Amino acid sequence: MQGEWSGELIGPDVWATCRELIPAGSVFAFLAEHREALFPAVMFADMYPSANGRPSMPPQVLAAAITLQALNGLSDFDTVQELRCDLRWKAACGLGLHDIAFDPSLLAYFRRRLARSARPDRVFDAVREVVRATGVLKGRQRRAVDSTVLDDAVATQDTVTQLVSGVRAVIREVPDAAAVATEHCRAHDYTDPGKPRIAWNDPAARADLVDALARDAFLLLGNLPDREHGERAANAIGLLALVAGQDVEPADGSDGRDGRWRITRGTAPDRVVSVVDPQSRHIHKTRSRHQDGYKAHLVVEPETLLFTAVALTPGSGAEHHEANVVLDLLADEPDPVDLLGDTAYSTGDARAVLEAAGHRLFLKPAPLRSAVPGGFTLDDFAVDTTAHTATCPAGHTAALAAPAGQHRQRKAFFGDHCTDCPLRGRCTKAEAGRTLTIRPHHDHLAAARRQAATDLHWQAEYRRWRPPVERAVAWIVARGNRRLRHRGTAPNDRWLHVRAAAINLRTLIRLGLTHDGTTWRLPTTA
Repeated sequence: MQGEWSGELIGPDVWATCRELIPAGSVFAFLAEHREALFPAVMFADMYPSANGRPSMPPQVLAAAITLQALNGLSDFDTVQELRCDLRWKAACGLGLHDIAFDPSLLAYFRRRLARSARPDRVFDAVREVVRATGVLKGRQRRAVDSTVLDDAVATQDTVTQLVSGVRAVIREVPDAAAVATEHCRAHDYTDPGKPRIAWNDPAARADLVDALARDAFLLLGNLPDREHGERAANAIGLLALVAGQDVEPADGSDGRDGRWRITRGTAPDRVVSVVDPQSRHIHKTRSRHQDGYKAHLVVEPETLLFTAVALTPGSGAEHHEANVVLDLLADEPDPVDLLGDTAYSTGDARAVLEAAGHRLFLKPAPLRSAVPGGFTLDDFAVDTTAHTATCPAGHTAALAAPAGQHRQRKAFFGDHCTDCPLRGRCTKAEAGRTLTIRPHHDHLAAARRQAATDLHWQAEYRRWRPPVERAVAWIVARGNRRLRHRGTAPNDRWLHVRAAAINLRTLIRLGLTHDGTTWRLPTTA
């Protein structure tokens, strides 16, 4: 059952007796004074439906604790140590001077209750309601968007480690799998917690090991009893099948039916990098910077630097691309906004949907590349999508073919026109002549490139209001928070919402946030 605040403290009231020691204008002082208004008891009533049992720790205390925890980037253990030893934390959470707080596991238990509730992001929602009540965003219609990579909480595993771990998980979780492994699996003693003992500096030994481990994995999967499995067993089987399928391929000269395997040349799309956190992914934020983890997507009002929406997704996959995620992040905006973002958000499909919704776009178009260094780009051709023609800089016209392929692209083949063309050296190196590829929403993208190159107002707005989102990104990852503390997309997404809420609360406090007993207020100059 839900615990209620009785007003009885263990020891003196820290806020009443040590107020002058708590930094004025800090999040600690604010929560000490306004904790009950920010996190009223009724806000958590649905999380404690039963009237029976021992009363819980008041959820207002736990909500304040996880807010401070997210703001300061602490573990559960360190959070409880602060509650026991730091006057600021005691005052913020309403604990008495002699209160030794609670066991760290209670924070994990509270997060599980939040996760299972109908509103798992209610801490973020509570602070967002404060933002709405103050009216600080009224009339501020700009929104800057960006994403950043957050490192996962587990070690990246190589192919051998994933195969061994996957087989062990099946043996552990699936009934009768141990007997199957004993009969068929010979590559390694899977009861041994270490890695296989081979000469790791010998390429042939490594190749033989991968071949044997892959054979073990497929034999184990192929000889399991045909029966219904529980969730944990089914997940273990599916994960082993995924790992074995993504990292190995038939060896040279094998058709895949003789049981000879090798490590796949290249990287499988959407590759699982760890069986401990199967949702973590390889991420290429730039061509030279590779990380394993997740993407945090942020929407910020660039003048106040308040987060209006956040989301955490796996780092790969078309559905998790910035241009797709931003559509959901803007869904709660009551009115169209001036949207500022980099080239990741400036795809043709995204621009078409955002413009249809009435948003005014300040999205940096992706630069065009020429087939010849310093030569002609797509914008040097006159493309008429209505008349289905394209005219090159030399004045030759070619017809646009009908849309084809997965991406519904259209092509114009200049072929013979290029044979004796005096501009060929600036246009193409292809023996067959220049082929022009026209993607869907070509007219939208061409207009966006012209606007970015020639519209002085557009350029001034982008230069002024796009960079502040970088500061917001820095706030998210500060204090060691580039590395996540949880495994899986959902737990880390909930953490991101709490951290964004804590940073928003700190920003509002710096702007002068107060509560007059009825509503939240900011100074008129904010």
